[in-house]
Amino acid sequence: MKDFFRQNGLLVLAAAVLLTAIVGVTSMLLGGSADPLSNAVAVVVTPVRNAVSGVLGWAGDVRSYLTEHDELKEEVARLEQENAQLREQAREGQDAAEENERLRQLLDLREKRRDFVFESATVTAFSSSNWESTLTISKGSNFGIERSDCVITETGALVGVVSEVGLNWATVSTVIDSSIEMGGLVARTDSAGIVEGDFDLMLQGRVKLSYLPQATELLSGDEVLTSGKGGVYPSGLVVGTVADIRMDESGLTRYAEVVPEVDLDSLIQVFVITDFDIVE
Repeated sequence: MKDFFRQNGLLVLAAAVLLTAIVGVTSMLLGGSADPLSNAVAVVVTPVRNAVSGVLGWAGDVRSYLTEHDELKEEVARLEQENAQLREQAREGQDAAEENERLRQLLDLREKRRDFVFESATVTAFSSSNWESTLTISKGSNFGIERSDCVITETGALVGVVSEVGLNWATVSTVIDSSIEMGGLVARTDSAGIVEGDFDLMLQGRVKLSYLPQATELLSGDEVLTSGKGGVYPSGLVVGTVADIRMDESGLTRYAEVVPEVDLDSLIQVFVITDFDIVE
């Protein structure tokens, strides 16, 4: 219908004008008298004239509607484009805000731990199975990264330990990997133990704090840090929080299941500690 009026609108208008002219001439010739012929013509012409008038009015309304419809479609398309641009600007703003927060936290960490020498890297791959939990990062020996270097987030949360190094890449055994073993410390009580990986706990995204003194007081929610004992790993890195306290198979000693501070699935950037002051 839209195409019909666009293509034939002038013809319909011309027909209507011609019919109106014929009616007008007929009326003039009859001199306006109400003779039987005039009445007959009027009876025939009036409905036609009214129909033509209605059609022309309807056609005008349709043409106006179609014009407004096209304008509305253009306006909707423009608004959708503006909305997409605003969403993109919002995403960029959010990314910038998150990056600024990461930098602020890193500056705080640098201020607190002036002994740390960092090398930033990007997480390029994540591998998780029944046997291991590892990350691959974007830097290696060409940036001074070595095996046993600790890897952390900008807040000082322990990500894991470098287990293999290439020229421009390195593999990191995460904090929940079964190979992990380092000195741990309950921050609230200064009770020392061993943070160690466990196959069963690895599948639950947890790590074990074991070999605690018999009199150690443990509470759910206690923060666990690296102790730095032995000088291999730096002290004061946040491992996670105590989730459960259990007895070992012998029933003689307790151990804690620790939920890591770091969210391994969301890691984008990490920091490798290539040097630090040894605290005994």
